[in-house]
Amino acid sequence: MKIAVDAMGGDHAPHEIVLGAAQAVKQYGCDVVLVGDEVVLQRILDKEVPKWRQSGITLRHASENIEMHEHPGAAVRKKKDASIVVATRLVREGECDAVISAGSTGAAVAAALFGLGRIPGIDRPTIATPIPNLTGTTIVLDSGANVDSKPSQLVQSAVMGAMYAQYVLGVENPRVGLLNIGEEETKGNEQALATYPLLKQLKMVNFIGNVEGRDVPRGTVDVVVCDGFVGNVVLKLGEGLAKVILNLVKESIKNSNILVKLASLLVLPALRPLKKKLDYAEYGGAPLLGVNGGFIICHGSSKAKAIRNAIRVAKEFNEQKVVEHIKENIAKEGATMHE
Repeated sequence: MKIAVDAMGGDHAPHEIVLGAAQAVKQYGCDVVLVGDEVVLQRILDKEVPKWRQSGITLRHASENIEMHEHPGAAVRKKKDASIVVATRLVREGECDAVISAGSTGAAVAAALFGLGRIPGIDRPTIATPIPNLTGTTIVLDSGANVDSKPSQLVQSAVMGAMYAQYVLGVENPRVGLLNIGEEETKGNEQALATYPLLKQLKMVNFIGNVEGRDVPRGTVDVVVCDGFVGNVVLKLGEGLAKVILNLVKESIKNSNILVKLASLLVLPALRPLKKKLDYAEYGGAPLLGVNGGFIICHGSSKAKAIRNAIRVAKEFNEQKVVEHIKENIAKEGATMHE
């Protein structure tokens, strides 16, 4: 298994990206190709990972990088030697099995579309983001690839999300819900009203109906379908809320009397698993479903731990043959996939 890593993408690139890749090679036994400025990457590796040449790490030079302020599509077309473009090319040419990037999400989606192409029957790819719930994980898609989606595209997302939940997360017959403002079939905007009957017709998906925002953390649904505008708001709200709750707990203890502070010493060990579960770095990255290859998109502020776990996600994605399962089930659904 060989994973291409865009070493120049992200707020903490390339140093944290390199460290995360080195950790993944050691922990997961996969090979990694770091793509970026070879001189810079080699300097970091020589300092931080002295024996990297004897590990599964290799370098691929890329002379350009796509910045966050650049127009994604135009930059991908213009900068043929950008790190994300070169990394994607390695997957297309069969040299690597998957690619991960913490750089511009728009550039990543554009590079995947131009470099790998879409799975037959898929109109637009979708980002499937795991969100912790009371019983495990809920997959929310789309979480940012498409701010506007047609009902048929939401249906395609439902099929892809169900396949990912089943084969990577190990959820048998995953429950799929349509994010809405109420559970009733007659609730919602025009998009939701048009999508609901199409989801009901699916043969390969366990559609349970409309679900509300509170169902995401409750764990009453395994896969939640919405457009990228709504999904990204849900994702960012969840991230912010988790941080606020943890900080409020810390501040409350800090401002309490000595007896409460002493008692907190007994409670804090029990809170560590909670902190870990709410940490996005534990989940690594979110797969871009619908493109013809493994493509994992990481949080822009990803550090070494997140990159290491993203490589794990890429490895599992490829091992479970998610792309092949999506192709098979999209073909089986046939005409149901379109309005």
